[in-house]
Amino acid sequence: MADIQLIDIEKYFGKNYVIRKLNLEIEDREFLVLLGPSGCGKTTTLRAIAGLETIDSGDILIDGQPVQDLKASDRNIAFVFQLYALYPHLNAFDNIAFPLKATKKSKDTIDQRVSEVAKVLGIESILSKKPSELSSGDMQRVAVGRAMVRRPKAILMDEPIGSLDAKLRENMRTELKRLHIEIKATTLYVTHDQVEAMSMADKVAIMEDGVLQQVGTPSEVYDHPANLFVAQFVGSPIMNILDCQINPDETCTQCFLGDDTQALPLSKSLYRKIESKGVPLGQLALGVRPEAVRLAREETEDYIKAEVHVIEPLGPFDILDIKVDNQIVRAKAASRFVEKQGESVWIQLDEQRTHFFDKNTGKSLGLKIEN
Repeated sequence: MADIQLIDIEKYFGKNYVIRKLNLEIEDREFLVLLGPSGCGKTTTLRAIAGLETIDSGDILIDGQPVQDLKASDRNIAFVFQLYALYPHLNAFDNIAFPLKATKKSKDTIDQRVSEVAKVLGIESILSKKPSELSSGDMQRVAVGRAMVRRPKAILMDEPIGSLDAKLRENMRTELKRLHIEIKATTLYVTHDQVEAMSMADKVAIMEDGVLQQVGTPSEVYDHPANLFVAQFVGSPIMNILDCQINPDETCTQCFLGDDTQALPLSKSLYRKIESKGVPLGQLALGVRPEAVRLAREETEDYIKAEVHVIEPLGPFDILDIKVDNQIVRAKAASRFVEKQGESVWIQLDEQRTHFFDKNTGKSLGLKIEN
């Protein structure tokens, strides 16, 4: 397997600055997901590692050796495309065996390796079929098998399940993660789907406009977003980002989400911690995920009154849009916690899961809030 390092990678398409001083490491046997919106540079990064795109500056190291000047065929990396790219005139066996035949491996070696890969993927029964006879899921397995059969140093996947239907995507997420654990391959996987990233990755690298925003485990990027972009790109429903004003009080920090009529009482030390960051208090944004909004049906101490604006029933739970003065706060509630819109609820925030951001820079203040 392989360790892959990207050092100060830059890529232009004409005047379009696609990858901007990218530094990233994928450790040996790690499953790293490169996550970001369309056009952020993630596929270009993947293709640069594979040797399908040249870079303008920087270094690409595989096992410590620079490969940016090597041809794709000399990098010993396998690539799984979004649209399978199977040869329509070849059956599944010959599609999987193609890289071995191209390098003139013996028939015994080809038969053995294809058989091993087919067993791992559970596709022994379809090896005689051509792509036109296969389902989308089976075609994707054949494409993965063609990548695996070479025993490459790393496997690169470019949105390999993006064209599948929802149920099959869910099954393939589980299948691809199982395969990674079984074959222990260094894997770099590109997607714009944060559910794929969170459910499959050992680590997630989030990109936006060619810039790496944050790298961490799924729980790290979810619980401790580095900036406003990550906070709102990772998570569904997305994190609430609210204008707020904070004031010190004798017993607490007062947090106003709207006008000056109602204040959420938070810990007394919070004001001092925010003030020490040197961010103008008028430039603060408060971030809180819907599940960190606490709800009560009756007036409760330290909670403020609000009105349910919209109810989104999702089976085991509801998402509520709650109007707090002039702002909308989304909250996750038990199913039928509120029967109809317009009803009153009382809300408070889980302070340990509340974030503060500098609206000028977008960066998190990185506060550690304890009870």
